Amino acid sequence: MRENYLLFRANRYDIKGKAYLQAMEKYYLGDPGFRFWFLGKTSGDLGHRIENVVYLELLRRHRTVHIGKVGSTEVDFYTPDPESDHYYQVSLTVMDEKTLARELHPLQSIDDNHPKTLLTMDRIG
Repeated sequence: MRENYLLFRANRYDIKGKAYLQAMEKYYLGDPGFRFWFLGKTSGDLGHRIENVVYLELLRRHRTVHIGKVGSTEVDFYTPDPESDHYYQVSLTVMDEKTLARELHPLQSIDDNHPKTLLTMDRIG
């Protein structure tokens, strides 16, 4: 039997220290349609909506999804797995060089060889 939630809590995980952090968790809507109900169709940041959908898909695939912390930066999602951990950054666009550098910095500061993925809505080519 599968449980349904209005909100899901994603705990923070210190990637370098390999420890769960007790504060600053994030919450994601169980159904992105609730955002329209609360804010209307024109309100809200598309980047946050995409991040919410990615969180739900990662939760479906991996069952455990955390917010990663690396020093003072944040990795949007960290999925621990016995075979291979995975790190994800989500951004609406990275066409601006400063945005690309900001999104890649947390992934580049992780010293392991686990897969690191940047998800964006950009179309190239």
